[in-house]
Amino acid sequence: KPYKTQMAKVDFVLPSKGRSAFNYENVLRNERLATKGILPPKTKKTGTTICGLVFKGGLVLGADTRATSGDVISDKKSEKIAYVAPNIYSAGSGTSADIDAVAELVSENLALQRFSTGKQSRVRSAEFLLKDHLYKYQGHVSAALILGGVDVGGPYLCEVHPHGSTARVPFAAQGSGSLAAIAQLEKEYKDDLTEQEAIDLVHRAILRGIYEDLGSGGCVDIRVVRKDGSEYLRLMDKPNERMFTKPTPMTFPRGSAVILKETVETFGKPAASAGATAMDVDK
Repeated sequence: KPYKTQMAKVDFVLPSKGRSAFNYENVLRNERLATKGILPPKTKKTGTTICGLVFKGGLVLGADTRATSGDVISDKKSEKIAYVAPNIYSAGSGTSADIDAVAELVSENLALQRFSTGKQSRVRSAEFLLKDHLYKYQGHVSAALILGGVDVGGPYLCEVHPHGSTARVPFAAQGSGSLAAIAQLEKEYKDDLTEQEAIDLVHRAILRGIYEDLGSGGCVDIRVVRKDGSEYLRLMDKPNERMFTKPTPMTFPRGSAVILKETVETFGKPAASAGATAMDVDK
């Protein structure tokens, strides 16, 4: 029989000796399904390097531009830094559709809030909307974000995880190339960086992710957010440009492909349905 243990005036029913507290029914089920050729779905690895840091008077967000679908590079120049509000932007890693949908959802809510109050959006408001939405889905919305902006309280940078947890930090990195990027940031970051020093450091951090992570690549995008506005440095660096290209594209003359078989089928005139009227045709 199970025995009871009292701890802090709460009774816990523990399994009897010799029985495990874990349930392995799903493991046995999966093994039976595998013998019938039904294998569990495999998750696709996402590849991204994003980072951000705070400098004196603002912040800088950076991202690579490679979008992948498993082992396939689906886009070499995708945009991963999204608009949230005039003074707030986010860099995202994870599933592209989830990232765009979440950023658009928060952006629309903040726009309604600005119309209602007539005041500038706060970064904390965007952070709360993000974490509240992501927590509801318990991590099934694949969006890991670095949110940053400048409001009445000054520069504010935070990282938002897919399960809804957030943390305000002076610098952050996310994505499959984040280990390389965060190593660069931890090595060179210091308080009261100038704007140019911050841009250069984010640039080097993204390059580290591009060079050391197979899922990251393409070009480098930078977004600088200041108190008086923002600046987008689109494709500021292209480290993986092709060095040797043909001056003219390869062309194939008509008839290069051999036709092995050709079939021509003639279809009869379709019968008019009952009650149908002829359509007017311009002659």
